[in-house]
Amino acid sequence: MWRLVSAALALFGAFLSPALAQQPQRSECLAMANAAPRIMSAAFRQAAAAAEVQITYAGHSTYFIDTPGGLRIATDYSGAYQVGRLPDVVTMNRAHSTHYSLFPDKRIPHVLHGWGEDGKPAIVSERIGDTFIRNVTTDIRRYFGDDAGTDMIRDGNSIFIFEVAGLCIGHLGYLHHKLDDSHFAQIGRLDIVMVPIDGTYTMSLDGVSEITKRLRASVVLPMHRFATPLDDFMRRIGQQFEIDRRIDRSFRMSRDALPSAPTVIILDGV
Repeated sequence: MWRLVSAALALFGAFLSPALAQQPQRSECLAMANAAPRIMSAAFRQAAAAAEVQITYAGHSTYFIDTPGGLRIATDYSGAYQVGRLPDVVTMNRAHSTHYSLFPDKRIPHVLHGWGEDGKPAIVSERIGDTFIRNVTTDIRRYFGDDAGTDMIRDGNSIFIFEVAGLCIGHLGYLHHKLDDSHFAQIGRLDIVMVPIDGTYTMSLDGVSEITKRLRASVVLPMHRFATPLDDFMRRIGQQFEIDRRIDRSFRMSRDALPSAPTVIILDGV
C-alpha cells in the first residue's frame, strides 16, 4: 500500500516540478511598489546597508553595473563602449548598431535581447548570480527619425530592470513613446533610472521629462546625451530634482545611501 502511495506522490511531483519551474520569478521591486510606504524589515535594512553596487557610465546608452556578488552587467551593449573587464551579462536594444551586437564576444555568458523573434515580445525574468533581471516591452519606430509617423514595431524595445542589493535599477532603453499606466504598473518602484535625454532620436525632452517625474526615482542617470543642454532637461523635470555633477565616471550606491531628494547625477568622466 505504501509503495503505491509513494509511487503516486512521485508521479505527482514529476508533473508539478516543471510547472513550478515555469512560474515567473518574484520581483521585489513590484512588491515594494505595492506595499505600504517606507515599510522595511530590520533584516532587509541591515543587508541593504552592507551591500553596494558600482555604476559606471561607459558612453552613449551603456552603463556598467558591478554587483556585490561580483556580477558585471552592461546595458545597451554594442561592444563599442568598454570599461575594464568583459561583462558577464549584457542587455541590448535593436534601434541602431550602437545599442546592440549580433556578434558579441563569445566569452560573455549571458546575452539578453530586448526584442523577440517572429513578432513575439521578449520575455526576460531570470536570476543571474545575485541579480534578478526582468524587462518591460515598449514599441519602437521602424525607421530612423521623428518623421517616420506611426510606423512602429510592437514590443521592439525593452526597459530592463535589475534588482540587486535591495536596489531597483531601471534602464529605459531606446524609448520612442509615452508610457501608459500598464507600463508603470509593470515597472513598479525604481530607485535608480537611466534616462535618454537626446530629445530627438528617442523622445522629446517634454515626453521623457514627464516619464522621469512620474517614476520619481531617487537617482536619475542621463544617457544618450549628445549635445542636449542639461539645463533644458532640468528645467522640465522641475525644482524637486537636485543635480549632482561629478568629474568621475562611476559611483557606488547602497539602498541606505540613496539621496533623500530625487537627484540627477551627471558623470562627466567619460
